[in-house]
Amino acid sequence: RSGRLSLRPTIDRFEELLAERIGAPFVAAVSSGTAGLHLLARSVGLGPGDQAITSPISFASSANCFIFEGAEPVFADVDRRTLNLDPAALEAAITERTKAVVAVDMFGYPCELEEIRTICERHGLVLIEDAAEALGAEYRGGPIGSHGAAGVFGFYPNKQLATGEGGVVFTRSEEQWRLVRSLRNQGRDYEGGAWFHHVRLGFNYRWTDVQAAIGIGQLEKLDRLLALRAEVAERYRRLLEGVEVEQLCADDADHRRSWFVYVVVLPRGADRGRVIEELRTQGIGAADYVPCVHLQPYMRERYGFAEGTCPVAEDVASRTLALPFYPQLEAEDQERVVEALRAAL
Repeated sequence: RSGRLSLRPTIDRFEELLAERIGAPFVAAVSSGTAGLHLLARSVGLGPGDQAITSPISFASSANCFIFEGAEPVFADVDRRTLNLDPAALEAAITERTKAVVAVDMFGYPCELEEIRTICERHGLVLIEDAAEALGAEYRGGPIGSHGAAGVFGFYPNKQLATGEGGVVFTRSEEQWRLVRSLRNQGRDYEGGAWFHHVRLGFNYRWTDVQAAIGIGQLEKLDRLLALRAEVAERYRRLLEGVEVEQLCADDADHRRSWFVYVVVLPRGADRGRVIEELRTQGIGAADYVPCVHLQPYMRERYGFAEGTCPVAEDVASRTLALPFYPQLEAEDQERVVEALRAAL
């Protein structure tokens, strides 16, 4: 009815609503969380000769975003309890070439943002928060997105807010926000220039008003979606008591998880491949979620990464298993999943 399928007014409205929700003054919608990370890497000037540090337990985009700009990836090991960047390992990984840190809120659990920010400030590094999996999470009483670091959320179908594809950049810098808005749309000038006035090299990282309209509908019921996910997670927690698996860490005073996936860690010696196969033969979706980024084939081939780089992450990632998880998952289905997992183990 608006007469526009892209580039305004529904996108503008979505950005305003999400900014209000997360407590960030500036939000720019983009075609994916990956696109948002790339634009942040470009906006802070990462390039050849630079190094950027990120987590080995994440999706590949956490490293790809600065590799696109010619920077070299460095991986710091994770904290065994949270599976997020270990601040001590992060500091040990810093070199004279380090320019940025991409800190990941993995599995919807907030990273140690204040410790990581302090380290970055001490060494003069840029901090980017990959919160693609963490919309709705809270750190030290405030929503993720409100703590000052620039970052992204993603809206892929498995996310808390799903629009098919899409994401946003959030930032407290108006200058960075304006730059991201230009870069997402072929480097066009938003300061009164003509339609075909390109002031910089940019990208086609635009979102559509159709997706934004879906996003607004999702935002209107986000609290309910988050509550349903939390209910499913709590039911799994109870059902898995007595099953020989380790569950993700619980919330504490500083961290409130936004449930994204439900991952368990199998005991050492368990044959994860056979467990997955057994579950799938019963029509139960399961996956080894997630492999370490630095051990992906292209990372090994291009940078020479090998086992032993991040021993904590490698041990955990070799034993993680994602179970079926979505807001409408019925209790009887969860019971069947857990009994099948128990039997397979």
